Amino acid sequence: EKHISIQRHLADLEKLANLKEGEFTMAVSQNTDLHATDEKKPCPLCPEEKYKACYSHKLHRHLQNFHWKVSVEFEGYRMCICYLPCRPVKPNLVGDQTCSKMGAHYHCIICSATITRRTDMISHINRHVNKGETESRFITVPAPKSSHEVLKESATDVRVLPNYSTPQKTDSYFNPKMKLNRQLIFCALAVLAEERKPIECLDAFGATGIMGLQWAKHLKSSVKVTINDCNENSVMMIRENCHLNKIKVRLNTKEDDNDEAMGDGEENTDSIEVTKMDANVIMHLRSFDFIHLDPFGTSVNYLDSAFRNVRNLGIVSLTSTDISSLYAKAQHVALRHYGCNIVRTEYYKELAARIVIAAVTRAAARCNKGIEVLLAVALEHFVLVVVRVLRGPSPADDSAKKIRYLIHCQWCEERIFQKEGNMVEENPYQQLPCDCHGSMPGKTAVVLGPLWSGALFNAGFLRRMYFEAVQYGLDEAQSLLKTLVCEAECTTLKHYSTHGPYDENKQEECGVYIKTPNASPDSYSVLGKRKNDEVIQNSAKRQKSENSAEHPAFYYNIHRHSIKGMNMPKLNKFLNYLSEAGYRVSRTHFDPMGVRTNAPLAQFKTVLMKYSTPTYTVGQAEDAEFLEDDKSGVAAAMFTKDYPTHGAAE
Repeated sequence: EKHISIQRHLADLEKLANLKEGEFTMAVSQNTDLHATDEKKPCPLCPEEKYKACYSHKLHRHLQNFHWKVSVEFEGYRMCICYLPCRPVKPNLVGDQTCSKMGAHYHCIICSATITRRTDMISHINRHVNKGETESRFITVPAPKSSHEVLKESATDVRVLPNYSTPQKTDSYFNPKMKLNRQLIFCALAVLAEERKPIECLDAFGATGIMGLQWAKHLKSSVKVTINDCNENSVMMIRENCHLNKIKVRLNTKEDDNDEAMGDGEENTDSIEVTKMDANVIMHLRSFDFIHLDPFGTSVNYLDSAFRNVRNLGIVSLTSTDISSLYAKAQHVALRHYGCNIVRTEYYKELAARIVIAAVTRAAARCNKGIEVLLAVALEHFVLVVVRVLRGPSPADDSAKKIRYLIHCQWCEERIFQKEGNMVEENPYQQLPCDCHGSMPGKTAVVLGPLWSGALFNAGFLRRMYFEAVQYGLDEAQSLLKTLVCEAECTTLKHYSTHGPYDENKQEECGVYIKTPNASPDSYSVLGKRKNDEVIQNSAKRQKSENSAEHPAFYYNIHRHSIKGMNMPKLNKFLNYLSEAGYRVSRTHFDPMGVRTNAPLAQFKTVLMKYSTPTYTVGQAEDAEFLEDDKSGVAAAMFTKDYPTHGAAE
């Protein structure tokens, strides 16, 4: 039975105290003395030591003001505050006596839990509603279930729960702001599907299943998709979304009998395997060609499992959303999770990407595997890293050697990776190109890291990702991939060409053509018609040919190094000026006003100073205009008696 504190009306609560309905109002209207005819009655929700028995008019006000007004409403019921000894309260020791404190609490109508505060009770009820648990066992008529909203992204429909964009309030988290992240991962998977078919791919944290559904719906038989989640409600939501998109569900490698009916007259041979287990467990039990990790927060807890059974030349992608630690807002958390010392710099986003890659490299090396970084993106909400796995101790050693410390000057923002070797230098500041240590007092530089010191992009892989984005109409990813290709090759956008000498029809018939950076204009690799075995055997050679000259590490913000009192040139013009000076230069996706170049900071500032123009205030501009117009008059006045002079120089 439901608790006595849960009632529909105030009159029902008064009946528990043996108060007749309308007794108090009738006595007031007739001006009769309640004390003559009435007897004292106790409160049904308070113990006698908390509230002593009183007359009806006082008890009525007590129930109304003390219990009913502070109640929590749900489905027509009121959960009133209760002072009965239902909830155990720790005694307070005062001297030698034990003082028992009465604990006020609420009784949940759904799960019978006792909650102390009213705000916590409201949040507790909202969590039940968000999970779809709106039916109380005390209510005879089942409560109507809340209608789930259906969202559409990239021709894929997903049904989401209320508060789907707040991970603390729902089990099936769906963030519309991560659409670009999902498109980039899809393009990477599509490129891998062109190399070998079919491939087994895993979405380790499915939530609503949107990512795995997009893989299966667009890539069809090229991929065997497995969506995993450890939450029961999320697994149910994934299965419902598979039915919504007319895709069969394979549960425990057996097709569900309820999934045979796909639609009216429609047939769909696509299928998705849905599993419910911990992400570390499924990655230890099975091998995959493509693994994507997108936990809530950091992903370092799952890296060892991801690299344990991933196949050779497979791809591991991970999305880290713990940007407060990666972007140096919580430096102690970055030290705890990633083992890195960091400070806030102008290139903090690229620093975050190199921190994550360093953690990935160490996890892969523990499994005797090396990595090749294909893509590293750091935007406002996430850090995305995509790496290719290279089996063997030699690739593992080569990758581990690229983890170094970074020396950062806090005065001028100059930076350089420490040289390789085990010998300790007497003065590591000498490695910096700047002379701030000699001209400035105290310690001017800090050591950051350890960080990944290698390349962040693979230009050939990014070009193929761009072609896949064009083929599937992913508009948001196309513009970003253009910037990434230019950044990987360290060139400006005007020198970037997305199409080769072949027309689009030939590309569709013969596959995707990739122009290798150091090859002739007519040398293209056709991936669409190759056999799987040939692709795997020649993949290492192709990767070497795709690697162009490594792009410069880090970038400079043009506003950060602007000269006070000078108007700096436009960014695109400044890129041309640096290129004319003989330096490699490009824009960067990490910072809209950032410039990636191999020019030292001193040369960067020299070129910026050379093409900057002075800035005048209003008064200075008028004075300059007056002097320009009256040069002859002032010069003549200097030799007259009317113009005062104060020295030979004047």
